[in-house]
Amino acid sequence: MGTINIDFDAAYNELFGDSSNNSGSVDEMPTQYSDKKIDVESANNEKFGDSSNEEENLGEEAKKQDNKSVVVGLDIGATKVVCVIGYKNANGKIVVIGSSQIALNEEEQEVGYSVEAVKSAIKQASQEAGVEITHVSVGFSNKRIKSIRHRGVLMRDHHDTEISEAELERLRNDTFKINMTPGEEIIYVIRQDTYVDGELATNPVGMLGNKIEANFHVIIGQTSAAKNIMKPLQSAGVKIDFIIPDPIASANSVLDKNEMEVGVVLVNIGGNTTDIVVYKDKKVKHVAAVPLGGCIITKDICASCKIIKRYAEEVKVNFGSALASENSEDEVVSIPGVGKLGPREISFKNLSHIIQSREEEIIDLIYSEITKTGLEEQLYAGIVLTGGGAMMKHLKQLVEFKTGMDVRIGYPDEHIVLNGDDGICNPSMATCVGVIVDTIERGE
Repeated sequence: MGTINIDFDAAYNELFGDSSNNSGSVDEMPTQYSDKKIDVESANNEKFGDSSNEEENLGEEAKKQDNKSVVVGLDIGATKVVCVIGYKNANGKIVVIGSSQIALNEEEQEVGYSVEAVKSAIKQASQEAGVEITHVSVGFSNKRIKSIRHRGVLMRDHHDTEISEAELERLRNDTFKINMTPGEEIIYVIRQDTYVDGELATNPVGMLGNKIEANFHVIIGQTSAAKNIMKPLQSAGVKIDFIIPDPIASANSVLDKNEMEVGVVLVNIGGNTTDIVVYKDKKVKHVAAVPLGGCIITKDICASCKIIKRYAEEVKVNFGSALASENSEDEVVSIPGVGKLGPREISFKNLSHIIQSREEEIIDLIYSEITKTGLEEQLYAGIVLTGGGAMMKHLKQLVEFKTGMDVRIGYPDEHIVLNGDDGICNPSMATCVGVIVDTIERGE
């Protein structure tokens, strides 16, 4: 039987960074010496392949960009805060010039956000990029996120003048005035088909007509969740440009237009939620969230193995697998005991049984949302998994088995050029990169 001992303090800092500068404190952990040091980056490449793409040597010139052309994306997640700074180059690619990740301690995770973590993430990314940050766009995730369809109508005062972009924006803004159930608010509106005097218009700007109509996909979230995003940003002294739903942002960074056309499901597996968006014919057909993510798997491991949360997270990330059949009873990991209790040994197979059980529940909920569209047989590009939870070993195979659909892991490398920072091309960065993509597109 092979037993692996880990230095859990070193592994934790390697995975999530040293969060000792954050507010709150984390209990001291017993020292555990190890003969084997885990290189998490190498492990990730072994799991999913090297996701690096074409790099561009930016030098100091990139950091001298006019602040007006620089966009800041922020993702306030359940376990960490991510900040990415970039701009669009002459080739239409986004150049990342600054990034940061700040892990939340357990107390901050319980609260759901951390003002200090947000400030630290913005400060670190700002220093790396060499720019001052005053405005950010932020991703939005909510357990009760949903979407509805709405048709808007605008009667024009002067039918003999050309339709302008401002009129289309007015029609879109009117959608935000739809009455919502108390406690809910409209987060995001996507204009889809547009009609001029009853005729479908691919590009209505410049046309003449009496009446403009448009179909909108409206994404709704809880008011309290939106306020919880605004609070730490206001305390950090930055203004919000746009709030962009996580599934839309992630789709922007990992999907291509062909996938959106033939039909695809984007699944962003976060800490507390799993966000879903279905595309067909380049249009959003459905947006939803499953109120389960990677954190519930960590809690399952805590309860089943009787270990503390911090150890459970490290064991999950380093040795976790979503397929018990791919693991052996003979391989075990030794974990420091709680208090004065001795070390505990957990077999890889038992660990994967715990993970697989919860992953199957999450997959079933995801597929239930897919079937609500009635398009499950027409989504020819299958399912794209992204977010930190997508990095679970053998998850791709399990999703393929459970759904019968093609599955791939989505890396946020569709639109970006790197400056020697391969860490940006990680599924956990998909939302933040997508927030930048969306913000730049809306500013053009």
